Amino acid sequence: MSIYSKLFEIQQNLKAPKEQYNKFGNYAFRSCEDILEALKPLLANQKAVIVLSDELTNIEQRYYIKATARIIDIETGEQIANSAYAREDENKKGMDLSQITGASSSYARKYALNGLFCIDDNKDSDTTNIYEKESQKQQNKKYCCEICGKEFEGFKTKNKEYTAEQEFILKRKKFGQALCNDCIEKRGLKNE
Repeated sequence: MSIYSKLFEIQQNLKAPKEQYNKFGNYAFRSCEDILEALKPLLANQKAVIVLSDELTNIEQRYYIKATARIIDIETGEQIANSAYAREDENKKGMDLSQITGASSSYARKYALNGLFCIDDNKDSDTTNIYEKESQKQQNKKYCCEICGKEFEGFKTKNKEYTAEQEFILKRKKFGQALCNDCIEKRGLKNE
């Protein structure tokens, strides 16, 4: 069996659940160590090993950790590698320099493993926290008259119900500004 076939089998069977929890950010995540623990029995079954390595690189006066995850077929020596980078944060409060490097290494290794084993990170903190925050902002966003600041509440017609956001958009298209009914009336505009 080729290294590609072995990698395929591992990718199909790998389950790396998110068993870590970040209380500050309020999200579950998987660590590099979680991925490695999930890989061990699959690697043994396929007669393959993982070797992780780090390299410090300087790109445009910034230091990056380049992590490489390499799967090696112990029967043939064939190998496949994937690399990922993480930038060292110069001003990480509460951490000394070795901790900053270690955190960058863990992060880069995790993403090197994600790439090599096709691990979906759509629900990891790095992707969903941004989405969840934007989604929360959208839910909490108030749509107001651009003249007086009165909040839109949405409205109903015989056939349809409109949200505050839809009302805001419709009135902006119609009048060039999102105007409440009072401001429309004060300006002598027609609101049909």
